[in-house]
Amino acid sequence: MKSEEKDKVVSFYDQFSEKQQKTGINSRHLSILDKVKLAGLKDSHKILEIGCGIGTVSHLLATQVSKGEVLAVDISPESIEKAKKLWKKQENLSFEVSDMSDFEKPNEKFDFFVFPDVLEHIPTDQHFRLFQNIQKHAHQDSVIFIHIPAPRYLQWMIENEPAKLQVIDQPLDSGDLIKNITANGFFLEKMETYSLFFEENDYQYFIFRSAKPLSSSTPKSKWSVLKERIRIRLKYGLTQ
Repeated sequence: MKSEEKDKVVSFYDQFSEKQQKTGINSRHLSILDKVKLAGLKDSHKILEIGCGIGTVSHLLATQVSKGEVLAVDISPESIEKAKKLWKKQENLSFEVSDMSDFEKPNEKFDFFVFPDVLEHIPTDQHFRLFQNIQKHAHQDSVIFIHIPAPRYLQWMIENEPAKLQVIDQPLDSGDLIKNITANGFFLEKMETYSLFFEENDYQYFIFRSAKPLSSSTPKSKWSVLKERIRIRLKYGLTQ
């Protein structure tokens, strides 16, 4: 990102931090927490959160890793200062100013990388390098969790309610996103587009895991396969 563009982005989020503080914890934050937990978050895990703002999601994540820790970063110094004050009582939660281009923690690995509605605000030409840096701080069982506005919904916002958008707010092509991440040593485990605030499926989330080779192949029990077969037959009235 060019220095003038970065200065503009930093200035926007420094001011945006005031709005975030007034909003508090909302349904989106809680949905992200729920889906990260379902992705396998354990109480001993070490999390790197990228684009933390004033730390609302960071705080929620830290409550779930009582034996672990959360390091949350953001491009906005003002946001980070607010976060440090808001959540100073959480000893397993720390904050740093970083846009990830300068993030270097030699020999430090994280179990989860959480992107809570931030990738749509980072120019797409920076995504590959971003995930290169993520890969440097990952181990063979690391997980990347990404939450973004659904591209069709964000495009509607651009065309109909642009005043509600942030300084950079771009619909992300799922194929390009997956390509950038899988090229850096992860595989896509799950992707879902779902309804949060609107009926038109306004958000998406992705779960990626480190692409370590399979060491074995474990068949399901014949009974579990049979139960699923029976369930589908009964559901659709299939008698033959």
